[in-house]
Amino acid sequence: MRHRTLASVPALWASIPCPLSELRLDLVLASGQSFRWREQSPAHWSGVLVDQVWTLTQTEEQLYCTVYRGEKGWVGRPTPEELKAVHQYFQLDVSLAQLYHHWSSVDSHFQEVAQKFQGVRLLQQDPIECLFSFICSSNNNIARITGMVERLCQAFGPRLIQLDDITYHGFPSLEVLAGPEVEAQLRKLGLGYRARYVSASARAILEEQGGLPWLHQLRKAPYEEAHKALCTLPGVGTKVADCICLMALDKPQAVPVDVHVWQIAQRDYSWHPTTTQAKGPSPQANKELGNFFRSLWGPYAGWAQAVLFSADLRHPHQAQEPPAKRRKRCPGPES
Repeated sequence: MRHRTLASVPALWASIPCPLSELRLDLVLASGQSFRWREQSPAHWSGVLVDQVWTLTQTEEQLYCTVYRGEKGWVGRPTPEELKAVHQYFQLDVSLAQLYHHWSSVDSHFQEVAQKFQGVRLLQQDPIECLFSFICSSNNNIARITGMVERLCQAFGPRLIQLDDITYHGFPSLEVLAGPEVEAQLRKLGLGYRARYVSASARAILEEQGGLPWLHQLRKAPYEEAHKALCTLPGVGTKVADCICLMALDKPQAVPVDVHVWQIAQRDYSWHPTTTQAKGPSPQANKELGNFFRSLWGPYAGWAQAVLFSADLRHPHQAQEPPAKRRKRCPGPES
C-alpha cells in the first residue's frame, strides 16, 4: 500500500470545515508537540493517531483526512466516528480566533507575532505517548527526539501497517515499557540516560500508582496537583510535567519553560525573576514565569506560549546568543 495524496485518490478522503486561521498543520505538527508526524509528500502529513495511521492535508477552508486500516481492513473514507478522533486531537471545539483576539488585545508583542503565525493550536495527546516522548526530550532537540521516539515505537510498539517503505507502529504500552530488558535495549537504540527513566517511570506507574487510570484521572485533577504528581516520576522535572499537563491532561494554563521560553520572556517582555537569582530555568523561576504569563494571557496561557515558541523556532534570535549556546539550543523541552 502507498501513502495517498488528495489528488491521487480523492474518494478515500473526508473533510472537516477548518480554516487555516484555526489550524496550520505545518506549524502544529512539526513544532515539538508530537514527534510522530512526517510530511511524506508536499503538504501531506502522515502519522499515528489512536492506533490508526492517517494522512492529513488542508486547503484554505478544509482539513482533509484519510485513514489506513491495516492490510486486512476495509478501504473507505473515514467514518464520522473516526473523524471525531481527529477533531478531538486538534481540539477544534476551541475557537483559536477568539483566543488570538484576546491575546492580541492584552499583548502588543503577541499581536505583532500573530500576524505571521496564525493557526497554532495545542494537540490533545495520549498521556502515555506524551509522557514518554517528553522524557526523551531531556537536553535534546526536535530532530533527535523524533528519532528516539520512532526507534522506541519500532522496537516495542505493535506493528500497524506498511506504506511504501515505511512501517508504522503504535506506541508501546506501559506493561511493555516496564519489561526487564527494556532499559538495556533502549540504551542500544541511542536513548542514553533517558532509557533508565523510561523504564523506571513505566514501572512506577504500574507498581506504585496502580497503572493507567492514575494517569488518566490527572486530567480531572487541579493543575497544581497534577503537576506535583507527575514530578514524582523518574525523569520528570517541572518543565516536562508542564508539557504533559498542557498537551495531554487538559491544563491549558500550563506554561512549559525551557531556555527558549526563558529567552523570549527576557528579550520580548523584559521579565526577570524576583524570587530567585536564577540565570535560567529552575523549578522556582519556572513557576514565577508561568504565573507572569498566566496573569498576562489568562487561562489559555500555554496555548499563547506555543504560538511564540513556534514563531521563535522559525525565526530564532541567534545573534543575541554566544556561539556555544547556539549549538546547544534546545527546541524540545527538557526535564
